[in-house]
Amino acid sequence: MKSSNRQNFLRTRRVRAGFSLLEMVIVLGIIAVIIGGAITVMGRVGDGAKRTRVSGDFNSIGAALRMYQTNNGRFPSTSQGLEALVDKPSSEPRPKRWVKLLDEVPVDPWQNTYGYKFPGSSDKTTFEIISKGPDGIEGNEDDISSQKDE
Repeated sequence: MKSSNRQNFLRTRRVRAGFSLLEMVIVLGIIAVIIGGAITVMGRVGDGAKRTRVSGDFNSIGAALRMYQTNNGRFPSTSQGLEALVDKPSSEPRPKRWVKLLDEVPVDPWQNTYGYKFPGSSDKTTFEIISKGPDGIEGNEDDISSQKDE
C-alpha cells in the first residue's frame, strides 16, 4: 500500500506542478496592461525631452549667432539664415570677418531644420530661432520660438 500511496502522491504532484492555461492568460494580461501603461508614460516623457532639447539647441545656436555678430557687427539676414554659420554668405550684407561656427545647419528633434528670422517677431533688436514642432508645419500653434516663453 505504501507504493500505491506514493504513486498517487506523485501523480497529483505532477498535475499540480504546472500552470493552467487560464492562469497563464491572466498573468499575460496583467503584464500587457503594465507594459501599455509604461509605453504611454514614456511617450509623454519623450515629448518633454524633445522640447527640452529644442531649448538647449536655441542656446547653442544663439551663442553661435552672437559670435557671428561679434565678428561681423551684425546678425545674418533672414535670407542668409542659419546657413551663414556654416558657409560664408555671398549675398549682402557680406560678413567682414567670417568664421565657420557650426559644422552643419542643425535640425530639431523632429528632423526639421530650424527656422531663423532677423529681426525677430517679438523683439526686433535680436534674432529669432523657430522649431516647426511635432507636426513639421511652420506657422501654427505647436511651433516653438526662441522669443516666446512656453
